[in-house]
Amino acid sequence: MTPDANQAMKRYRLLIFTLLSSGYILVYFHRLCTSVLAVDLMNDFNAGGPLIGFLGAAYFYSYALMQLPAGMLSDSWGARKTITVFFIVAFIGSIILGLAPTVAWAIAGRIIVGIGVAMLFVPTLKILSEWFEYREFAYMIGILLAMGGVGSFIAATPLALLSTWIGWRYAFILIGIATLFMALMVWIFVRNRPSDKGWPAVMPPEKEQPSPTGTLQAVKQVLTSVYFWPVAIWFFFDFAVFFSLGAFWGGPYLIHVYDMSRDEAGRILSMMAAGLVVGAPLLSWLSDRVFRGRKPVLVLTSSGMVIMTGLLVVSTTGIPVWGLYLFFFMLTVCGNATGVIGFTMNKELFPVAIAGTASGLVNLFPFIGGAVFQPFLGYILDKSVAGGSVYTPEAYRSAFIALFICAWIALAAALCSRETLKKGNAGL
Repeated sequence: MTPDANQAMKRYRLLIFTLLSSGYILVYFHRLCTSVLAVDLMNDFNAGGPLIGFLGAAYFYSYALMQLPAGMLSDSWGARKTITVFFIVAFIGSIILGLAPTVAWAIAGRIIVGIGVAMLFVPTLKILSEWFEYREFAYMIGILLAMGGVGSFIAATPLALLSTWIGWRYAFILIGIATLFMALMVWIFVRNRPSDKGWPAVMPPEKEQPSPTGTLQAVKQVLTSVYFWPVAIWFFFDFAVFFSLGAFWGGPYLIHVYDMSRDEAGRILSMMAAGLVVGAPLLSWLSDRVFRGRKPVLVLTSSGMVIMTGLLVVSTTGIPVWGLYLFFFMLTVCGNATGVIGFTMNKELFPVAIAGTASGLVNLFPFIGGAVFQPFLGYILDKSVAGGSVYTPEAYRSAFIALFICAWIALAAALCSRETLKKGNAGL
C-alpha cells in the first residue's frame, strides 16, 4: 500500500472509531439512566423495590440474551448492518419507555432498548479487530470504554437537570431520536473491514491460529476452553457489583441514607463518568507498559472491589460527602473500566475469525450479573423493612453484604485466570 493510501486508511478508521464510540455513549446512557431517576420512577408508577429493580434489570436481561446473537451476526451478517438495524430497535424502545402509561409498558420499553443497544459493543470489537493491529487493540478498547464514561456522565447530573426541566418522559424521547440519528450515521460511514474500501487487511503480527468453520463449532471452541471460564465468572460477579450500585441502587442509596436531592445524588454519580474516562485508558496503559500483563491488573482491580464493598458494609452511613465522590470514582475504575482488561484477555484467547462469537459469549456474563442482582438487592431491601419505598441504612447494609461476597468471588476468578499478553506485543 502506498503511503498516501495508508494515511487515508488510518483517517477512515479514525472516523469509524469516532462514530462507534459515539454510539457507545448512547449505550451507556441507556444502561445507567435509571439510577438517577429510580426514586421518580418508584413514585410515578407507585411501585416497590423489587418491581422497580426489575425495571432497571429488564435492560440487562435483554442485553445479555442478545450477546450470543450479536457475536454470531457480527461474524456472519456483518457488524455494520447489525448495529444499524438494532439501533433503530433501540429508538423504538426509548419512545415506548418515554410514553409508558404503566410500569409494565416501561419494562417493555427497557427490554426493547436493551435488545437494540446490545448490538453495538460486540460488533464494534469485531470491527476493531479488523481495522487495528494486535498491539493496538487494548488501547482502542480503553478509549472506547472511556467514551462510555461520557454516557455515564450524561446519565447522571445532565439527565437529572434535563428531567427537572422537561420531565423524564421527554428526556427518553429525545435520547431515542439521538439513537435513530446514530443508526443512520453508522449505515452511511462505517465499513466492516478495510477490504470494503479497497484496502488490504490489517494483519496481526503473529501467525493467525486455525479457526473453526461454522457458528456451532466456534461456540463449542469458546465454551470448551478451560481458560474462558475464569474470565466469564469474573465478569459475572464483578459487574454484578457495579451494575447493582452504579446502574440502579446507588441513586436511592444516596437519597435514602444521606438525604440528598436527586440533583445532589446525580453530581456524585457523575463521578462514574470520570472513573471510566480516566480508568479505561489508564488500565490499558498499565497492562501494556507497566505490568506488561493482563492478569496483574485484573487481580489489582478485583482487590479494589473487595475493599470498596467492604467499606460499604462497615460504614454504610459514615462515608463523608467527599468520600462518596471518591467512592463512586473508584467503584467505576475497579468495577467497570477494568472490563477493558477482561475483554482483551478474552479476545487474545481465540482466533480473530471468531472474535465476534467469543466476545458475544463472554459479554453475556456481566449483564446476567446485573440482571440477577439488581432485583435481588431490591428483594433484600424490601425484606429488611417489610415493604415500602424508603429504605433504612440497615436494609442497605444487608444488601451490601451480598455485593461484598460477589467481590470476593470475582477476586478468586481473577487469580485463576490465564495470562494472555504475548511477549513482544506489549506497548504501542
